[in-house]
Amino acid sequence: MGQKTNPIGNRLGIIRGWDSNWYGGNDYGDKLAEDHKIRKYIHARLSKASVSKVIIERTLKLVTVTITTARPGIIIGKGGQEVDKLKEELKKITDKEVQINIFEIKRPELDAYLVATSICRQIESRISYRRAIKMAIAASMRMNAEGIKVLISGRLNGAEMARSEGFKEGRIPLSTFRADIDYALAEAHTTYGRMGIKVWIMKGEVYGKRDLSPLAGMDKKQSGAGGKGGDSPRGDRKPFNKGGKPDARKRK
Repeated sequence: MGQKTNPIGNRLGIIRGWDSNWYGGNDYGDKLAEDHKIRKYIHARLSKASVSKVIIERTLKLVTVTITTARPGIIIGKGGQEVDKLKEELKKITDKEVQINIFEIKRPELDAYLVATSICRQIESRISYRRAIKMAIAASMRMNAEGIKVLISGRLNGAEMARSEGFKEGRIPLSTFRADIDYALAEAHTTYGRMGIKVWIMKGEVYGKRDLSPLAGMDKKQSGAGGKGGDSPRGDRKPFNKGGKPDARKRK
């Protein structure tokens, strides 16, 4: 029944790690509800920042929230001001110290959640769903995806009866556990009601031992004032002469 289960949950512990890392104990339910509240708040607060995953780790006195995004500059802000505001807001939800890490998604065309939300935004802007989906599929295949499948359900084009329509290119081997398949579900709110968009993206196959961290292969962005929103560090800047202008002479 590989076509009926969630491809991410089906691969947990095999080629994929968990997005929440902590021990529950007697207050497991409270922590689980708090995780849901944190994720819901971050996605609503940073709706324009192309946020994909929110990974939460807990210790006794600290909650570490790791955000993966295609636009880290929006989250960090000038000199780290925005990320400091977000940290204070999350402290009110958790009643604990909060640490925020930001990782950049280099190829958003291969992230199922970002592809699904992009299609939703276009449909809400009254772009034809077929055009939006075909453009998303073409963009993913250009970025060397081995396959992509999109399923849209709802009152398509305002039809009286809801139906589903699928689009597929390449291969999506759902029953192969070594296949690295990303999956996401998003909803578009239209004048005719809600439309559901499901996206599966096949990135390749994993052989041998796999790093189960959801952040494997991503670049961490500086979130403090020294990082200036992920810009190059001070050591990479050009030397200045006495006049305050960049020194054009070659360094020996």
